[in-house]
Amino acid sequence: MIINTGQRTDIPAFYPQWFANRLKEGYVCVRNPYNPTQVSRYKLDPEVVDVIGFCSKNPAPFFKYLDLLEGYGQFWYVTITGYDRDVEPNVPDKWKVIEDFKYLSEKVGINSIGWRYDPIFIDDKYTVDYHLKSFEKMASEMEGYTKIVVISFIDIYEKVKRNFPEAKAVSAEDKVFLGKKMVEIARAHDMTVKPCAEGDFLEKYGADCRGCMTLSDYENAIGKRLDPPKSKMKTAREDCACFLGADIGAYDTCGHLCRYCYANNDVEQVKINLGQHNPDSPFLMGSYRPDDIIHDVEQKSWVDGQMDIFQFI
Repeated sequence: MIINTGQRTDIPAFYPQWFANRLKEGYVCVRNPYNPTQVSRYKLDPEVVDVIGFCSKNPAPFFKYLDLLEGYGQFWYVTITGYDRDVEPNVPDKWKVIEDFKYLSEKVGINSIGWRYDPIFIDDKYTVDYHLKSFEKMASEMEGYTKIVVISFIDIYEKVKRNFPEAKAVSAEDKVFLGKKMVEIARAHDMTVKPCAEGDFLEKYGADCRGCMTLSDYENAIGKRLDPPKSKMKTAREDCACFLGADIGAYDTCGHLCRYCYANNDVEQVKINLGQHNPDSPFLMGSYRPDDIIHDVEQKSWVDGQMDIFQFI
C-alpha cells in the first residue's frame, strides 16, 4: 500500500524526529480532519507499505533519519520556486534546497524524485519573464537529478483569498504561453513537465497530463508493478488524476506559511499547533482522546507478484 506524508503539511521539514519515532515504533495514528473522533491507525512496516510518498520544500532536516527508510519504496517531490520571502517567508534559500535535492536524488535514485515549480501566479514582481528565467536557471542546475517537473497555476480558494488577497488567477493566454515555454525548457534539460490538475491543454506541446503523482510514478520509483484494490483508487479531487494513498499529515501545521498555501486555513492556529507538537506522540498533533474510535487499517502489499517492471523493457 501507499503511505503519503505531504498533502496536508511538510513532515520532513518540521516533524522529522516525530516521523523517525513513528518508523521506529512501527505505527502511526491519523485523526480524520472532518470527523475528529475517527482515528485510523496504520502499520509502518515495509512488508505492508510498498511506497512512502513525500512532498517537501525542505527535505534536509530528515536526512539524518534516511536510514530508517531502508526497505521502503520512496517517492519524493521537492518544491522549489522562484519566490522570495515575501511569498514564502520560512522556506530556506532556494539554492541550498537545490543542493539538498541533488543529494537526495543521489540517495534515492533519479526515478524516485521529482521537482515541483508550483503554484505559479503572476504580478508586477513575479512576471511571466521572471518565471521563465527562474525556471530555466533551476532546470539547468537540476539536470541529471530528476526526470520530472510539475507545474500548476494558482487556484484562488477561499483560504487563499484570506491569506493572499492580492493574488489573482493566471489568464488562459499566460497559462498557454508559460506552459509551452516551460515544456520546451524542461525538455532541453531531459525533464518532462507534468501539469497538476490543469486539464490537457498543454498535452499538444509535449506535457504529460496524466497526473503528477500517479500509480505509474510509484511503480517507476520502486521498479515493481502495483495492483491496488479498486476501492483504493481514489484521487484528491475531480480534476486530479493523482493517486495519493493514505495521508498521515494534519492541516494547519505547516510552518513555511507560504501565502498561497492550500493546506493552512489559519496562520495563528499553525503557530499554536507547532508549539504544541509532541514528537513522542503517535499523532502528529495531540494524542489519544477518551471518545476516540480507533480503526486499525487492514494493510497488505500491493506489489503484483514482486514483478520487476523493467525486466521486459
